[in-house]
Amino acid sequence: DPSVAQDIFDAIVEQAIAHGLVDGTVLYTDSTHLKANANKGKYDLELVAKSRADYWAELDRAIDAERALQGQKPLKEQPREPAVKQTKVSRTDKEAGYMVREGKPKGFFYLDHRTVDGKLGIITDTHATPANVHDSIVYLGRLDRQVERFGFAVGAVGLDAGYATPGIARGLEERNILGVTGYRNPTPPRPGMMRKSRFAYEPEQDAYRCPEGQILPYATTDRSGYKHYRSDPAICQTCPLLASCTSNTKAQRTITRHVWQDARERTDAHRLTPWGKAIYKRRKETVERSFADAKQLHGHRYARFRSLWRVRVQCLLAATAQNIKKIAMALTTTAAPRPA
Repeated sequence: DPSVAQDIFDAIVEQAIAHGLVDGTVLYTDSTHLKANANKGKYDLELVAKSRADYWAELDRAIDAERALQGQKPLKEQPREPAVKQTKVSRTDKEAGYMVREGKPKGFFYLDHRTVDGKLGIITDTHATPANVHDSIVYLGRLDRQVERFGFAVGAVGLDAGYATPGIARGLEERNILGVTGYRNPTPPRPGMMRKSRFAYEPEQDAYRCPEGQILPYATTDRSGYKHYRSDPAICQTCPLLASCTSNTKAQRTITRHVWQDARERTDAHRLTPWGKAIYKRRKETVERSFADAKQLHGHRYARFRSLWRVRVQCLLAATAQNIKKIAMALTTTAAPRPA
């Protein structure tokens, strides 16, 4: 039962808090993969619902508010059903996720989403998911769980680029938490085509301006939360940059901007401040160090069991063991006697 392992883990964290080894002011979160006990060549292709973000209801309200501001009708009500895609499902461990990430091995894995306190590196949360669940999907829910369970007054968080999304930026601002996230490279355009960064956003008009000076006014907001800005085809048809700007048959360029993009840009700016640089620099000696110790000393490269709940127990007990060692070392004030 994973709840027993969770209770044990929580009790050790509470001991660390009681000894003043955790302050919950700055938290660092990341994930690492554990190779599942499953052959990557033995699988079935099935239609599986993708994981849903934990801020969908709030996003729907933001979309309706944006459309109302622009004088548009709300979108027709539809239940938020997760997108379904064809996915490789292991015949050995159906709950393992098939991971395809740049620079990572391909195969069936689990992810351990771990949060570490910035004071002494005590692990304050660990949560296993299939490897095809994106880091950002579960983040806000796990952050709230720590605040509710341990009463943390979180002031800032250090995250890598995988968490640099508008949804997380908005969620952190609503919780009055300063987010410091890594730089995320935008998706490059097709070869020979113009980047979105060549278009300047003008907040006073809520519009974009192209390199040739044309204004792209607001057109609509879609169900995914993206505002669309479209150019005037009559102007674009005579533009010298048309060939490198768009291949649209109507000679029209569309730029999208998330309804929470302002929050994302404010969060991105934290990384460039002196305190933001100091927080981000400590990722390698907090959560990354914690994962390195787990892999080197606690067998955290591999899932020792099959099924998600068993892997969650493994992650909780490994984190508990690491915390016990850190607490013991921190509370040992006398040096060990040297041999005569």
